[in-house]
Amino acid sequence: MAKSAAEPVLADANSRRRLIGLLGGTFDPIHYGHLRLAETLADKLGLDEVRFIPAASPPHRQLPETAAQHRCEMVRLAIENNPRFVLDDRELKREGASYTIDTLLALRRELGAEVALCLIMGSDAFAALDGWHRWQELLDHCHMALVERPNVALASTLDAPLQALLRERYAEDCKWLAASPAGRISIQRMTALDISATGIRNDLMNGCSPRYLLPDNVISYIERHRLYTKPLK
Repeated sequence: MAKSAAEPVLADANSRRRLIGLLGGTFDPIHYGHLRLAETLADKLGLDEVRFIPAASPPHRQLPETAAQHRCEMVRLAIENNPRFVLDDRELKREGASYTIDTLLALRRELGAEVALCLIMGSDAFAALDGWHRWQELLDHCHMALVERPNVALASTLDAPLQALLRERYAEDCKWLAASPAGRISIQRMTALDISATGIRNDLMNGCSPRYLLPDNVISYIERHRLYTKPLK
């Protein structure tokens, strides 16, 4: 992709600020696909921290059946030994739909205007961004790191407004993300682990072991609380 005419000059990239990644989701349950994605992006983008933000009421997908406190605790267990990973449960404490713009505004109030925030999302989610609540304001408060699978051309899947947004805000060098608090889009091409929370739930419902798909302490928690089991008749 051609470099945007609005790219910052390279000298700005030397004025590095703290860069925090934001990874939202239902985490129902959290698994190695989430964890490996966060670890890889932390290395590639130079993230100082990755915040895992469980959603209480995601506006663009079915409500999770698992109680918020269980999903939150599974995230806490999964990330407890990684010093770069942080649990942020603010959306679970907020009433109503878990709108990303509200989370970003709350983080800005808490962290200040100069910290760089980087919202991590799949390219498929970005392709539907124009359906998000107040989506035009998101890049005023954060960067975006789009995870694109190999051999998938993101731009060809986008409607015209999102194509224009990507052209205008694209950052060719991820080092520029730490040069400003918000406003840029980085595309990271990577092969994600082929693990899904839906598949794990189905395995557990059918009595199959989820071992090696998620951390052992999360499996122990699931077993202890009898999550994702068939209801008694």
